[in-house]
Amino acid sequence: MNIIIVGCGRVGRSIAEQLNTEGHSIIVIDENPEALERIYDTQNVMAIQGNGATYSVLREAEIESCDLLIAVTATDELNLYTCLIAKNAGVNSTIARVRNPEYISDVEVVKDDLKLSLAINPEFTCASEISRLVKFPGAVKISSFAKGMVDFIKIRLTDKTPIAGKRVADCVSVLKGNVRIVFVEREGEVYIPNGDFIMHANDMVSFVAPSGAAAKLLKSLGTISNKGRAVFILGGSKIGFYLAKILREAGVSVKIIEKNPRRCEELSEDLDGVMIINADAMDEDLLLSEHIDRADGVVCLMDTDEENLLASLYVKQVNPHAKVVTELGNLKFSSVVDTLPLDSVIRPKQLTGEYIVRYVRGMQNTVGNNVETMYKVNSDRAEALEFIVRERSAVVSVPLSRLNLKSDLQIVFISRGGRLIMPGGNDTIEMGDRVIVVTKHKGLSDLRDILR
Repeated sequence: MNIIIVGCGRVGRSIAEQLNTEGHSIIVIDENPEALERIYDTQNVMAIQGNGATYSVLREAEIESCDLLIAVTATDELNLYTCLIAKNAGVNSTIARVRNPEYISDVEVVKDDLKLSLAINPEFTCASEISRLVKFPGAVKISSFAKGMVDFIKIRLTDKTPIAGKRVADCVSVLKGNVRIVFVEREGEVYIPNGDFIMHANDMVSFVAPSGAAAKLLKSLGTISNKGRAVFILGGSKIGFYLAKILREAGVSVKIIEKNPRRCEELSEDLDGVMIINADAMDEDLLLSEHIDRADGVVCLMDTDEENLLASLYVKQVNPHAKVVTELGNLKFSSVVDTLPLDSVIRPKQLTGEYIVRYVRGMQNTVGNNVETMYKVNSDRAEALEFIVRERSAVVSVPLSRLNLKSDLQIVFISRGGRLIMPGGNDTIEMGDRVIVVTKHKGLSDLRDILR
């Protein structure tokens, strides 16, 4: 596909990198030459300097042959205007980043009038992800599939975890119910394990299970499963704002520590029932005086990665039982970060890129069996994908044992009419099914791609 990205900040770069990896033709537009130079030096993309909200610059980017325009500048109004210009120039699909909380509900109301295909709010997406992690403190990551019927749950094994040192086939008695081990991450590699695969302490293991079974699964594995009832948010960013709203609606006690007094006033006006503390969250004495050592959860959302990393390590030292979530903006040095004793790391820019990649894959086959949900593992080394079966093909109504599936690929769940099926060899895929696949192959955009 021919894709134009207007805005080459960290979000724009992350989206461009992920879509470039998917094999699309990318043109990035930005007024900042340094931003363009950074991406041009590392990615196989075309870069144009200029205002992407003007028709002349879009025409230079060959807007007439564009399949999708993504506007992710720092200004919501500019993003929406750019999408409107692009739509009037003949672009079928447009995506705008909209960050202002006051605009979110309004955009949904006038989306058709704006001719907007998708509005994405990275901060709200990130806050939703964090809220799930706080809800299940024992999980490193948790994602939902099949309209919330299926959960993907990732945990790190310790030498005390009951399944450490066991073969996958021998874990049935511990896990119980419809739970399947789908990925094991070890020393930078990702495995889709068979029954003879032996799991070790310190492995990162991803499970797939029916929704509602997560708490039971975490309890059976000996991880902390009590929901966070008192949560600290270090930093009053937009992510912190959205997260505080979500947690308060769930009945969680929330404290935000923010050093900017003006931002504290804004948060106080917009957040009912949330304690706002105007102070430096890097002050150890302050944190202890506010009893951070008794918190159920701590989310580090300060301005720099260094602050978030140091605060997270400090909290784990004074409160080892707390669930700590760390925001990191820099996507590099992942191998170093993975060696640190952190609970969960959130990368907002990467989450936004994954969301848009999923949308683009769905666009590639809108009438067929397209991707509905995507879960990426270990820097894109593996994926879990949810397909919706909308047309007949070689995979429909054929027993799974007779399908010539690709290697390093498994069908783990089928959702049919509100019922979940953990399929065996005699089961079939039928029209209207939601099919969840795990694979190490990249770029699958249609269910037929699972065949050799």
